[in-house]
Formats: sequence, C-alpha cells, structure tokens
Amino acid sequence: MNKYALVTGSSRGIGRAIAERLAKDGFTVIINYKSNQQAAFSCLQAIEAAGGKAELLPFDVADGSSIEAALTAWDAAHDGEHISVLVNNAGIRRDGLMVFMNETDWHEVLRTTTEGFYYTTHHVLNGMLRARNGRIVNIASVSGISGLSGQANYSAAKAALIGATKALSKEVAARKVTVNAVAPGFIRTDMTADLDEEEMKKAIPAKRFGEPTEVAALVSFLCSDEASYITGQVISIAGGMG
Repeated sequence: MNKYALVTGSSRGIGRAIAERLAKDGFTVIINYKSNQQAAFSCLQAIEAAGGKAELLPFDVADGSSIEAALTAWDAAHDGEHISVLVNNAGIRRDGLMVFMNETDWHEVLRTTTEGFYYTTHHVLNGMLRARNGRIVNIASVSGISGLSGQANYSAAKAALIGATKALSKEVAARKVTVNAVAPGFIRTDMTADLDEEEMKKAIPAKRFGEPTEVAALVSFLCSDEASYITGQVISIAGGMG
C-alpha cells in the first residue's frame, strides 16, 4: 500500500524541496498548487525522474470549498487509502507597514495560512486518527515567533499557526498523530528574491540565507518513525535568528 504525503504549495520553493525529499523517503507525494500548473508538473517530473511517485492536486488553500472538493475527489479515487503526512506549507507575503496596510493585504495573508490550515487539516485528520498514525508539519516562520517590521499580517498568520500547532498536538497525541511546526528564517526562494540578501545577512548569526533542502531535511525527520515522540514543538531553522 502506498504511503501518501500531501504538501500544500509544493510547486516551487520550500514546498517543492519538501515534496522531493518526502518522495525520496518513499512517500507518494501529492503536489498541491493553485494556478502554476507548469511549475507543479516540473516538480512531478523531477520526482519521477529520481524514481519517486507523485500526483498533482490543484486547489486554493484560501478557499474552503475548493479544498473540500479536491480532497473529497481524492478520497473517492483512492478507496481504502489515506493521507498519512500533511505539510501545511502554502503561504503568501504582502509586506508593508501597518499604517499603510490595506484590508485586502491583511485578510489575504491571514486567510491563506489559517483557512488553509483549518480546512486541509480538518479533512485529512479523520483518516490519520482512524489509522492511529499521522504526521502534520506546519511551516511557520521566525516572523511568527519574534515578529518582523513590515510583516504584521504575516507575523499574525504564522503566530496563529504556531498556536494551532500546540493545541492540536494535545488533542491527537494519544492516537499517535504528531503535530509540529517548523519556523524558517530567511531561505533562498522566490519569496525572498526581492530582499537585499547582502544587507539581510548582517542580521543573521550564521551570515547566510538557508537553502530549501535544509528545511526539507528537518521536515523529513519530523515525518519519520524516529520522530514519533516529538509533538507540539516549534523548531526554528534560521541560522541563529529568533
């Protein structure tokens, strides 16, 4: 029987690195994307070229009805199987000082992270609990731990995700489902391409940006059998920041 891992927002960046790593670990990875089908297909091809297995599953993590429709269809097509690993990775940035921030930028950032977590986790959790086995890893941020200027919306969204991680971990631990959060700092991806890396490195004790593969390695461990006694934790991967 296949072991399935769903990674939201996995067509590029950190999500893609996680998808490729979990496929290497033996999971059939469900690659989620919203609209960039070309990038998602590129991830699928890379996984298959390396000998792994993957499927594409488009849905918008900010839209509960889209999530429910997609996952219900997946369930119908995979009778008797369930998703045993969920990585809530999808997120967006709309940076700006609070005094200038409009309602749309506030609500879209929070909705993408918090609604995505709720609807996706709510759907796949039943299968994990029935099987008495599951791993949920939420991709938070050091911004949600210490806050970053110009990111009140992003910090609020990731802080909410951290709180949900801690609460849910207590609800499901007895059923052998673990729930943890990973809090990356500055990772070299499309999302950080607009930042002045040379300037930002001055504030990082390690004096460099991290790589997506480094985040993926941590997620891989948290999804493994060896991490079965780790739950409710927030692990920073930020070169000493936070």
